[in-house]
Amino acid sequence: METARPLDALNRSKDKKVIVELKNNKQYIGTLKAFDIHINVVLENAEERMEGEMKRKLGVVFIRGDTITIISPE
Repeated sequence: METARPLDALNRSKDKKVIVELKNNKQYIGTLKAFDIHINVVLENAEERMEGEMKRKLGVVFIRGDTITIISPE
């Protein structure tokens, strides 16, 4: 039986839209382009949301892994 690893789940989400939630309750929604073993992520066409409301469009963003609480497919 094959075991699923967290980085495998991220690999399946590559080039797809994801929601990244941070410790400060901000959310970033964008296309997952890259990540590393520290779960630092790069999103394209990213939007910043707070309390479900779109605050601003950011384009390409780098998010440090130690600030992330959740990464979810949209």
